[in-house]
Formats: sequence, structure tokens, C-alpha cells
Amino acid sequence: MGNSPLISSGSDINSAYQKTRRYFRRLFKFEQMDFQFALWQMFYLLAAPQKLTKVFRARKNFKSQYARDDPAFLILFAGALCLTSIGFAVALGYSFTQFLKFLVVEIFIDCIGIGVVIATTLWYVTNKFLKPKNIPQDVEWGFAFDIHLNAFFPPLILLHFLLLIFYNLFLNPGNGHIGFAALIFGNLFWLAASIYYIYITFLGYNSMQILKNTNLFLVPIPWLIFIYLVTVYQGFNISTAVFAMYKRRVV
Repeated sequence: MGNSPLISSGSDINSAYQKTRRYFRRLFKFEQMDFQFALWQMFYLLAAPQKLTKVFRARKNFKSQYARDDPAFLILFAGALCLTSIGFAVALGYSFTQFLKFLVVEIFIDCIGIGVVIATTLWYVTNKFLKPKNIPQDVEWGFAFDIHLNAFFPPLILLHFLLLIFYNLFLNPGNGHIGFAALIFGNLFWLAASIYYIYITFLGYNSMQILKNTNLFLVPIPWLIFIYLVTVYQGFNISTAVFAMYKRRVV
């Protein structure tokens, strides 16, 4: 009886390993991927992310895991990241070499690197502080990273696609009423992207019925609104600052 926790832990590790191995083995088997369902998820991440809560719970009920076992979403996500990065590079006037450097940094640092840090931190916090002690089931790390990818997608579309349409307006806001309007509207994109990320993160963890107090994930939203108002009051154009940082990255 005293060894049962260790046996359970080893079993969980083996199970996670098998799931991960099975996931990556399917990565190049396109005929086994459900791209239509992945596109449906992407659409609802933008239009009505709360509807995906039922998807998370259904996956747990039918496949005994919250994390995706189909790489189709990851493939489409990587494609969207590459396409939006091409548009961003064109708008910023990158050379081909600079574009490749920008793409590598965007994928391996901004998306995967920061995502691993966020997913690992929230995986630890949720298991340590938000999960009742008497529940043996843990939050899967794979699901924590899935939540990050879900939450990252709408900001990607907002900031690397829609924002490009108004690129010149935000980078050179000019003077007077037009410049101030560009400042308000431009910074609003970053506020919306931040709130999207937090809200979808909240929905992901809230879908796990084993967790409590998941509304704590929404606490940063009022602070983000406050920061937005401060940037507008101070005349700080977030787009200008971020675009300048992106240019320095590839020089």
C-alpha cells in the first residue's frame, strides 16, 4: 500500500511518454489529421472561444486526456505563423536573410520558448495551488502548452495580420487629432490581444473541473486596461516601440 503512489507516478510518466510519442509519430501522417476540425477550432478561438470548453471536456471523456492527440492544429498554427511573419517582414522592409532570422526568433523564442515558460509555470501553479489535495488527477503539461497555443492564436492574427493593414498609420501617427486617434486605436489592438490571451487561458483551465478558483486568471485584465489608459495619456505608441524592437532584432 505504501508503494502505490510511486507506482501511480511511474504509470503517469509512462502514459505521458506514450501519448507524446504517439502525437509526434502522427506529425507527418497528414492523412490521419482532421484539418477541418482544426480550422473549426481556429475560427471559434477568434469568434467564440467559450465554445471550445465543451471540446476540451469531450476530449477528456472520450480519449482520457485534455491535451490534443491530433497534430493538425499545430501544423495549421505553424503555417499561420509563417504567413503572418512574411507579411510582417514585407511591411517592415526586411531582406530575405532578415526575414529568416525574424521567423526563427518568432517561432523558437516568442512562441515556443516563452510558451514553454508560461505553460510550465501555470502547470506547476495549477497543480500546486488550484487543485484540491484529495484529487489524484493532475493538469497535463501538454494541455498547459495547448492552452498557450490556443491563447496565442488570436493575438497572432490581431497583431501580425490585422495590425499590418494600419501599419503606416500607427508607425507614423502624425500630429493633432489624427495622430491621437491612431494612438488610441493602435494601442487598443495590443490591449485586445492581451485580453484575448488571458481570457482563452482562463477558459482552458476553467474547463478542467478538477481546478478551483480559476477566476484568478482574469485578475490581470483590469490592470491591462489601466496600463492601456496610461499609455494613451502618456502618448506612448506601443506599435512604434514594438516595431522598432523587431527591426533591432534582425540588424
